[in-house]
Parts: sequence; C-alpha cells; structure tokens
Amino acid sequence: MIDESNSQRPLGAVILAAGKGKRMNSDLPKVAHVVAGKPIVWWVVDAVRRAGASRIVLVVGHGADTVRDIFRGDDDDIEYALQAEQLGTGHATLCCSDALADFHGDLLVLAGDGPLLRVETIRIMRRRHTETAAAATLATSVIDDPTGYGRIVRDADGRFAAIVEHRNATPEQREIHEIYPSYACFDADRLFDALRRLEPDSASGEYYVTDVPIMLSRDGATVEVVDAVPPEDVLSINTPEQLAEVDAILTSRMETASR
Repeated sequence: MIDESNSQRPLGAVILAAGKGKRMNSDLPKVAHVVAGKPIVWWVVDAVRRAGASRIVLVVGHGADTVRDIFRGDDDDIEYALQAEQLGTGHATLCCSDALADFHGDLLVLAGDGPLLRVETIRIMRRRHTETAAAATLATSVIDDPTGYGRIVRDADGRFAAIVEHRNATPEQREIHEIYPSYACFDADRLFDALRRLEPDSASGEYYVTDVPIMLSRDGATVEVVDAVPPEDVLSINTPEQLAEVDAILTSRMETASR
C-alpha cells in the first residue's frame, strides 16, 4: 500500500543497520534477530515501503552479508552502503551519499533496530515536513522515564532548539520528557551538505546525525518537531529480554489487525 502524499517530492529512506548489538549474546547483527517471525530490520523496511519510499538504502557493517540475505529476492528497491568503521550515526548516514547522489527529495533517516515503527508515524512526520517546507522534521515522543534518551529542547515559542543527549544534559534538561527516538525526515540535499560539515564529538570522536538539525537551524532553515511517536514504540532492543518484550507487542498488533 503506497501513501498518497500531497507532496510531489520523492521519498527515500536511509536505515542504519550496521550495529553489532553486543548485549544480544549472539554473533548475529542486532537487526537480524527475529521478532514476531521476521528479522528486526524487515519491519523497518516494510514500514517505509508502505509509507511510499521509492529508494531505500541500508547501511550495513558487522554481518553485512547476513543483512543482505534477509532481503535476497526482495531487494529491487534496496541499495546497500558499507560503513566499514563505526564512527557514529552521522558518518553512517554520510556513507549513503554516493548511492543517493542523484536523489533530490525527502529522506527518512531511521534506526534499523526499531521494529515498532508505524506507517502512520512516518505519514504524520512527512505531512508536517511537506506543509512547512522544512529542511528537517523530527518525530518525538513524550515518555514517563526519559533516562538515557536525547531530550528535545524547545525555545520560548515551542519550536525546536536542540537535541541534547542525556549524558550532556543539565539537571533542568533531564526533567524534559520529550525525547528523540531516531525518527527524522530531511531534505536530502541539505542533509548531505550538513553531514559534510559535521564535526566529531569531542568525547567520542564520532559523528552524530542528531547534530544536523541544530546546524540547519543555525543556517536559517526550518526545523520542525512533531509529537507523533506513541510511547510504546520507543522501546529499544538491546538485550534478549527486550527482544521478547517487543515480540509480544508486535504479535499482539498482528493479532488485532487480523480480527
């Protein structure tokens, strides 16, 4: 099912799937673990397809062949970009620049380990992105316990000001319950321009895509924020126990949909 968006701009997706998942107690790439009968990353690809993405780039690294095998025979709309060295989400996204050199449209940037992603969330985010002609639009969630998540800081007018990682947040910022669960839509040209100018984090030496919205805002571009992610969908998968929890949620959703 293709989303009949009122935008004439093409929609693409970058899905970050290069992580190792060290706490999963397995040699498999995290995104290749099975949840509700399908590999984790399959659910993310399925969601962007149903939302209307015509170009999909999977960023692979650890276990790249295993990830490719998931879509063997079902990858006509998928390209792969190799992140040989793990240097952060900004570096991973920039690894797609050659594959998307001819793409000029709206580009989703999503984590490959988020199988609870809903098509409706993508549609809400893209609708806001289109209506405001934004350079970047972030879908956020308000959750009871935001510990560990990047906080969305808004200005006095309620507009985007910054994403502040938990470790860098002030005590006041840690009281913010609106968080960024790694759902974003960018103007592709503006995204890659900013990524080429991105500076590494002073502590980790890595490059973070979360720094791009503030760069775009400082450039004078519009950055939008929309609270569109149900709190249930924020649950991340880092351990076998969390995998089982997400499996139960997805299985319940499928059973409800089939009634």
